[in-house]
Amino acid sequence: MTVTAETAHPAPPVVRFATSPDRYRHWKLEVDGAVATVTLCVDEHGGLVPGYELKMNSYDLGVDIELYDLVQRLRFEHPEVKAVVMTGGLDRMFCAGANIRMLAQSTHAWKVNFCKFTNETRNGIEDATEHSGQTWIAALNGTAAGGGYELALACDQIVLIDDGSSAVSLPEVPLLGVLPGTGGLTRVVDKRHVRKDRADLFATKSEGYRGRTAVEWGLVDAAVPRNALNGEVARRAQEAAATSKRPSDATGVSLTPLERKDDGDAITYPYVSARIDRANHRVEITVSGPHDAPPAEPAAQGCDYWPLAVTRALDDLILHLRTNELDLGIWVLRAAGDPERVLAYDAQLRTVDDWFVNEVRHYYKRTLKRLDVTSRSLIAVMEPGTAFAGLLAELALAADRQYMLAGVYEDRDDDAEPATVVLTPSNDGDYPMGNGLSRLESRFWGHDEDLTAVRARLGEPLDAAAAQELGLVTMALDDIDFEEELRIVLEERASLSPDALTGMEANHRFVGPETLETKIFGRLTAWQNWIFIRPNASGPDGALRRYGTGRKGDYDLGRV
Repeated sequence: MTVTAETAHPAPPVVRFATSPDRYRHWKLEVDGAVATVTLCVDEHGGLVPGYELKMNSYDLGVDIELYDLVQRLRFEHPEVKAVVMTGGLDRMFCAGANIRMLAQSTHAWKVNFCKFTNETRNGIEDATEHSGQTWIAALNGTAAGGGYELALACDQIVLIDDGSSAVSLPEVPLLGVLPGTGGLTRVVDKRHVRKDRADLFATKSEGYRGRTAVEWGLVDAAVPRNALNGEVARRAQEAAATSKRPSDATGVSLTPLERKDDGDAITYPYVSARIDRANHRVEITVSGPHDAPPAEPAAQGCDYWPLAVTRALDDLILHLRTNELDLGIWVLRAAGDPERVLAYDAQLRTVDDWFVNEVRHYYKRTLKRLDVTSRSLIAVMEPGTAFAGLLAELALAADRQYMLAGVYEDRDDDAEPATVVLTPSNDGDYPMGNGLSRLESRFWGHDEDLTAVRARLGEPLDAAAAQELGLVTMALDDIDFEEELRIVLEERASLSPDALTGMEANHRFVGPETLETKIFGRLTAWQNWIFIRPNASGPDGALRRYGTGRKGDYDLGRV
């Protein structure tokens, strides 16, 4: 993970999300057979930007970038690991949460993107427990406050040391005038089933709760004396490992450094490219299909396995654009290549029962979810040579609109074939959104007959007329009107308020049932975003800026 300061403060740094264990400054990883231990031992002077010290195991974006990398490597590089113990490296302190000085000095956009990324990382921990057979257990060797307790909440089990002083707490409301930023309020009641009156007490009691009360209320699973902590955690880890279906004798796949080239306003990876158009506030993203048929042994190809290579590139690109290119509000998505080869990989991901293929499939799922919650307008374009088929069709379904050329461009290549889109069973559930629905189910929410009609034609190449009839594209136009209509659409989008578009898109994308994920990324995040710009929190006399000065924030007591 590297940072390049392009201009002096207050311009934010350019953040790189790629890192590796040999570059970690804040986390330590130890693997002992089926159990891994990850220890948070933050380098106080290792902040991502100047202006604060990461005291008391507090964290910033840089700490969480390392954690995200660590979670990924455990899933891909250590198939033998079946339980993961997360603990702290300081005496009597697990983690004090997000660094307050960092939050106080950060721009609104930085705070929002920080919270969004940390939320996604914690969701990834839960996903590893649910889908990878790697059960995460929090061993709280001391106090876990705010984001520190939220780290623990992402784990499947929480064991707290009972030493008379160590506690779990969410002090954001009473001390900072903001909300717990990474899902704490939601997970306390939805995941740990803490009674709402107790949750109310907990979230307004800055010192939190210890020992027996924390266990009784469901805030932790166990509280044990200091000399019993390691034994209790080890017992739980072994029990969890015994139920895991991960292979004990498989060879891990090394997550080698990404091949990424930055050349002015062009970013390229194998199979993914982005061309930035700053004047029009957009980026053109193209995902390319595979060159060859799927290998008989996917894991043998490692990071060169086409679905994994595409996913890693998309993941890095989404994070880069979302964090560093705030003015590029429109992302135009294209897929190019041979649809039949894409479909062959799609079938392999769907049917092969293998730990590595499982990890690739879920990684792609999580990357699509990252795209879903990215506050950018997504426009899919389907032209001759397109490869929106199977897993790549998910990109089109994730878009806010889809535009498809009917036929070919008459004044261009005579050998061109009209664009088609091909859906498969993978589009009907293999890559669910945060609401628990497939993107097809979300698209046709409340229109069961339309969804049934689409399901009847899975596997069939659908031309523009068929795709429009089935409701899979927003508009299908011939070559006389296509480019002009697309130009007008993109220019109109760029003229609208980004704030209004962000709210509109987020409301439209997540239909149907509310889940823990949609609450965290919708309800909780929306309120937190609003609170972050209110003077009670971020103003010159707000709680964030006055924290640690001995003076409380001066609040406007009017309810809005």
